[in-house]
Amino acid sequence: MASTFDLRLQDLHSKLNGKEVSVAELVEASYKRIADTDFEIKAFLTLNEEQARKDAAELDNQLASGAECGLLFGLPAGIKDNIVTENLLTTCASQFLSNYNPIYNATVSRKLKAAQSVTIGKLNMDEFAMGGSNENSSFYPTRNPWHTDYVPGGSSGGSAAAVAAGQVYFSLGSDTGGSIRQPASYCGVVGLKPTYGLVSRFGLVAFASSLDQIGPITKNVEDSAYVLQAIAGYDELDSTSAKVEIPDYSSSLTGDVKGLRIGVPKEYLGQGIDPKVKESVLAALKVYESLGATWEEVSLPHTEYAIATYYLLASSEASSNLARFDGVRYGVRADNPDSLIDLYRKSRSQGFGPEVKRRIMLGTYALSSGYYDAYYLKAQKVRTLIKQDFDEVFKQFDVIIGPTAPTTAFKIGEQVGDPLTMYLNDICTIPVNLAGVPAISIPCGLADNMPVGLQIIGKAFDEATVLRVAHAFEQNTEHHKLRPQL
Repeated sequence: MASTFDLRLQDLHSKLNGKEVSVAELVEASYKRIADTDFEIKAFLTLNEEQARKDAAELDNQLASGAECGLLFGLPAGIKDNIVTENLLTTCASQFLSNYNPIYNATVSRKLKAAQSVTIGKLNMDEFAMGGSNENSSFYPTRNPWHTDYVPGGSSGGSAAAVAAGQVYFSLGSDTGGSIRQPASYCGVVGLKPTYGLVSRFGLVAFASSLDQIGPITKNVEDSAYVLQAIAGYDELDSTSAKVEIPDYSSSLTGDVKGLRIGVPKEYLGQGIDPKVKESVLAALKVYESLGATWEEVSLPHTEYAIATYYLLASSEASSNLARFDGVRYGVRADNPDSLIDLYRKSRSQGFGPEVKRRIMLGTYALSSGYYDAYYLKAQKVRTLIKQDFDEVFKQFDVIIGPTAPTTAFKIGEQVGDPLTMYLNDICTIPVNLAGVPAISIPCGLADNMPVGLQIIGKAFDEATVLRVAHAFEQNTEHHKLRPQL
C-alpha cells in the first residue's frame, strides 16, 4: 500500500479501470500494511479478511468482464466499530458488546457496499463513542501514527489513525462533539462532520441521538467529497434524515474563494489555545487573503457555555439510549444473577467502563424528577442560543474558520485521570454539533512535529461551500502531503 497510498481516489479509480492494479492487490497491500504497523498503532479491533478477499475476487471478475466501476469501486475502507456491519462484529469497543454479531447493515454500510468498496475491518474507538483520546476503549488504546506515545484523538481515533498510517484509503467515523474532526486534526488527515440529518444514522449505535452524525475521514478534501457523495441522502429508516437535494460535491472543488467572507470567532483564538496552534490558523488566514478572501473577527458569545450544555444534553441522551443494554436481548450477560434486577445490575456493572458509567450517572441525574428543569431543560435553552450565535454570524459571512482543537495531540495517560481537562479539548468542536451545522478539519501545519487542524464551519446543508473552501487551501499548501514516518 505504501506505493499507492498517496494517490487520490480518482487516480486509483483510473488505475483499476486501466487494469494497472487489481482489487485483490489493493486488499492484500492493505492487510500487509496492517500486519506491518498495527501491532504498534492498534487501529483495528476486527479484521474482515476472508470476506474482503472474496469480495475482491468478485470485483476483479467484474473488471475483467468490462463492467463500469464507480469511484469507490474496490477501494479498501475501514468502518468505526459503532456502525453496524452484517456478520461482522460491532462491539463499540465495549465488553458489553464483545460478542455482538449483527444480522443487518447500517445504511452507510449498505451504501458503501452498493458503491462496491471493500470493508477491511472495524476500527477502534472510545467505548460507545464516549471520549476524546481513544483511551476509553475497553480493549486497548489506539496510538497516534505521528508519535506512538501520543493519543490519536477520539472517539474516532482508530478511524483517523488507520488513514494516517496508510492502512486503508478512507474510513467512516461518527461525530457527537468533535469525534471525527478532533482525531483528524491530531493525526494530520481530513475529517468531515456533515450537517445533522444529511447522512443516515440508521445502524449507528446511538450515543446522543440529537448530536450524532456519521462522516468520512480521508487523506485529502477531494476524497472526502467523493465519500460524502456515496453516503449522503434521505433514508426513510431514520426519522431525523433530511429530505434535501444532494449536489455533486466534487463539482464545487473549483479552487475559487475570491470574495469569500470569513468569520473568525475571538472565542476560538483566546484563552486556552496553544500559541503555536493559533499561529498556524493565522497563517492559514493569510493564505485565504492571498486568494482573494477577506476575514473579520466575530463573536460567538455563548461558546463559554457549550461544554456544560453539551455534557448535560449528551449524557442525558446517553443514559436513555444505553438503557437498552440490560443483558437480556443482546450483548454480554452476567452469570448467576439472583434476580432480574440483579441481572441488570451485574451485567451493566461488568459490561460498561468507567467513562460510560460516569456519563450514564450524570445524565440520569440531569433527567431525574426535581432536576430536569434546572439542568436538562436549561441546557436545551442554551443550545438554542448557541445555534442563534451561528445564525447571526452566517447572515454576514460565508464560513467560520478557527482551530479544530486548542492543542496538538497529548501523551497517552496524560489526561486520562482528569475528565474535565479531557472534555475541554472539544471546546472548538462541540458548538458545531449543538448547532447541527457542517464542519471539516484539514491539516494546516505542524507544532512540535505534531499536526495542527484548521476547522472550516459552514451553513446547514452547505457542505459544497465547506469543501470548496477547504480544497482551495489544500491546493495552495503542502500540509496535507505530510505523512507520519512509521
